[in-house]
Amino acid sequence: MKQAWWRFGLGMVAGAVVAMGQTGTAEEPLRYLGGIYVDQEVHDGRLRPAVGVESYQVMRANRTHKEWGDGFGWTYSHAAMLAHWQGRFYLQYLSNPVGEHEPPGQTLLVTSADGRTWGKPEVVFPPYERPAGVAAQWPKGTTGYMMHQRMGFYVAPNGRLLTVAFYGHAPDPFAAGGIGRVAREIKADGSLGPIHFVKYNAGTPWNESNTAFPFYKKSADAGFVEACEALLADGLMTSQWRDEDPRAEGAMPGPCSSVSYFHRADGKVVGVCKNAMTALTEDGGRTWSKPVRSSTLITNNAKVWGQKTADGRWALVYNPVLFGSHRWPLVVSTGADGVVFDTMLGVNGEVPPRRFIGKSKDFGAQYMRGIAEGNGDPRDGGMWLAYSMNKEDIWVSRVPVPVTGTVEAGLGAWNVYSPLWAPVRRNGDALEMRDKDPFDYGRAIRVFPESRGARVEFRVKVESAGRDGLEVEVGDRYGNRPVRLIFGPDGWLRAQDGGRLVEVKQWKAGEWVEVEARVGLDGYGLTVGGAAAIEKAALAEAVLSFERISFRTGAYRNEPTRRLDRYDPRLKDLEGADEPVAEGVFRIEGLRVTAR
Repeated sequence: MKQAWWRFGLGMVAGAVVAMGQTGTAEEPLRYLGGIYVDQEVHDGRLRPAVGVESYQVMRANRTHKEWGDGFGWTYSHAAMLAHWQGRFYLQYLSNPVGEHEPPGQTLLVTSADGRTWGKPEVVFPPYERPAGVAAQWPKGTTGYMMHQRMGFYVAPNGRLLTVAFYGHAPDPFAAGGIGRVAREIKADGSLGPIHFVKYNAGTPWNESNTAFPFYKKSADAGFVEACEALLADGLMTSQWRDEDPRAEGAMPGPCSSVSYFHRADGKVVGVCKNAMTALTEDGGRTWSKPVRSSTLITNNAKVWGQKTADGRWALVYNPVLFGSHRWPLVVSTGADGVVFDTMLGVNGEVPPRRFIGKSKDFGAQYMRGIAEGNGDPRDGGMWLAYSMNKEDIWVSRVPVPVTGTVEAGLGAWNVYSPLWAPVRRNGDALEMRDKDPFDYGRAIRVFPESRGARVEFRVKVESAGRDGLEVEVGDRYGNRPVRLIFGPDGWLRAQDGGRLVEVKQWKAGEWVEVEARVGLDGYGLTVGGAAAIEKAALAEAVLSFERISFRTGAYRNEPTRRLDRYDPRLKDLEGADEPVAEGVFRIEGLRVTAR
């Protein structure tokens, strides 16, 4: 495995387009030199997780019970955008009934006070309806109207918050003839101002006489007009519009698609795009250097996110693989100056089953966006990211700053993976985990100092085991799982002893079970309820050290794999995906790890 992984990593670098020039210049605006590349065969890439990352599901698509999802029963959700304004998070995403670029399309808005608990989505830009008496004027081969946008929010200098989107034609939003950009104000009380076009696409017949919404200059609200004009004058913000309006004057040159940008330590602005394309601007986005592909930033045609973090460092977030339809894991690389990035850690290495088929529904956590410069700061020391999972659910992650993959002493903060139907709730060091999701699970991980042995102590109360029970694992830095315990739905605690699963003790619902595991490279012993249960069990797989403990409300998974085609004719909508199963409820307290 390691030999194949090493060979593949070098092959990816060798196959990239090499920029010939000094690092930091227009010939190579940034460089990744961490030397770590992912194992393609596992969802987490065998990477260390960034310690303390919290990931929360914002919207779980549901076709049957639309009130439990987006309110419409649509199952394609993608392109999440994020802002923070006046103490609240604002998240925007676009949606279609089944698949990508298939009309009708609309954009929805969700808000949260803390980034962890989100409200119900509401339509902020509805499907476009052509005004009566106006000719369609569609490009040849189009099938209707859709939404498509590369930016979603703008906090104007006058304090107004705008949400922005693009109306184009399906199935190609980049084709000539796209209609244009729309904007509306989000007000402090949560109400929305009217929709206005803020820009019509260059070289098209569209204007205020033949489109569905008025031009922004017709608004009686002087503050809204002022905010729109500030947006139009902001070259960095409008550089994100290039994909849908490539013929506009001053548009960022191709092939730099889905640009995100950040100011480096030297004051220059880097634009980083799909397929590792990069460019520089020194005049606020009015002009850009010729885009070049980074030879060291290994990624595909998913988005890349870059920003300065609260500790004065810089971060890139992306999928570090070349497979465009298999987008996992989601990682973060950090650096000291915005030029050189020298680490790689996991942000989200979970890939739940894709529940609904649909056009271009790629697997994994993807198309991430953080809070763009000027669009707010939660001031909680974290880096917030929004993204889609399998292009059907919407998620956010908070990455603590400084970003680190190890701890020197004690226990790191909990890493949390919390679906809406399998929530993970923390109360200090205690956890409550619930699970009624038929195809996903909740998970919580804590990292401890890397060691050749450890004593791990905790207690578990199973209120109800649900369908899948609770699995506990002590693992190493690569995600190997040498020590495995299972609180099964049949009332038995079992442990993995080499290649076999052995019964350890029966548990009773509502009673605390005290567990102590003494783990070493040659095996482990187990004490349950103060009594010795296993003197010497063999490890399930060999490791060189231990570094983390995982609690998971479901079985380990590694499907889908890279070999599963997103259009495999055997794939169907998953039966029962819209209905909850019997709920498991688990409480975990008293976790202590003494590393040896």
